[in-house]
Amino acid sequence: MPEQSTTPLPTCPMAKACEGMMKKPPSGVATVLPGLLFIVLGVLVVIEPRILVWLIAAALILLGGMMLMMGSFIRKIGTQFHGKQQST
Repeated sequence: MPEQSTTPLPTCPMAKACEGMMKKPPSGVATVLPGLLFIVLGVLVVIEPRILVWLIAAALILLGGMMLMMGSFIRKIGTQFHGKQQST
């Protein structure tokens, strides 16, 4: 019979890093804060509808930057991976 692992996904490289998060649940403030933020933003949009355009623009700019960073990271990982394959 195979030996049981203490991590839920022993083959996952992030399992070790996420183990602490699984043992310690997030605090109440961390779970309530996003909800309060969305309520405040919703009230601001009701009061001043033009702010919605700025919020959408900010979200699109942020997402675009994150996608550029992710693409750069994936290319870096790919060159490292292909470099290791060619040397073996």
